[in-house]
Amino acid sequence: MDLDKRIAWPDGRAFAFTIFDDTDRATLENVAPVYDFLGGLELRTTKSVWPLEPGDGAAHQGTSCEDPEYLSWTLDLQRHGFEIGYHGAASSTASREKVIRALDSFRGHYGHDPLSMANHPLSGESIYWGADRVSAIHRQIYRALTWPNVPSRQAFRGHRAGDPLFWGDICIQRVRYVRNFTFSQTNTLAACPSMPYHDPKRPYVAAWFAASEGAEVNAFNSRISEVNQDRLESEGGACIMYTHFAYGFSESTDLQPRFKELMGRLARKNGWFVPVATLLDYLAAQRGVTVLTTAGRHSLERAWFRSKLRVGHT
Repeated sequence: MDLDKRIAWPDGRAFAFTIFDDTDRATLENVAPVYDFLGGLELRTTKSVWPLEPGDGAAHQGTSCEDPEYLSWTLDLQRHGFEIGYHGAASSTASREKVIRALDSFRGHYGHDPLSMANHPLSGESIYWGADRVSAIHRQIYRALTWPNVPSRQAFRGHRAGDPLFWGDICIQRVRYVRNFTFSQTNTLAACPSMPYHDPKRPYVAAWFAASEGAEVNAFNSRISEVNQDRLESEGGACIMYTHFAYGFSESTDLQPRFKELMGRLARKNGWFVPVATLLDYLAAQRGVTVLTTAGRHSLERAWFRSKLRVGHT
């Protein structure tokens, strides 16, 4: 498999671009205008959801699919070509039984299991998260870098067989792609040319993908600046933006102006604008799912640390 070979995108497109939107703090009021805008530009991306309410007195971090109006809106997004992804069972820690109920609920609503997901840092059942994202000496480095950040330091237990929060055996069966590292590069494929990849050291995830950092509107705009758009196009690469559309994209009466300007410019380019799983499926069909070697794993982890030190992202 030649990972350095330039990808020929469908229909003669010059590059690929999509977004994975973590659902934190999302409500109809603050994210629906963003999706109306993207739909009007003929861009199709991935909107993650929480199928269930947190329960047990946990604070609400955003709307879940147990809200009928919100659920109806996400189903309409799906009908219009957006992908609905998974951000965990709920906005707080969920037991194995609750995870199964959430996945069954997701399948009942959307007609299939999640094609793509991202862990939620407030969910203890997150899989291979925190220090377990990385290996050997890199775990010590990760702990040192994240020591003030309590969610990053907590034990995430979804992959620990025998633990009450274990659901790894379910993840490998029911989730196709899971997000791990985010990079400062706009061309995600250049930062992580092996994606989608399987890591034998983390066997409960079928395939991982990377993303480009844009957690809130200013970081997002920086990543898709004019010069970065043009570089992505000239490289013939692929960008999977990681963001939270509830973090500053929708202002009181309109969308954030710079975001609108940059996305309008991007949409006029000859890009392939499809949801995350569609893009990853295409890469897998072209090159297969890469199986990481020890050297490949260490190289990817080192690249992430270098990027993290520059930007401070997750």
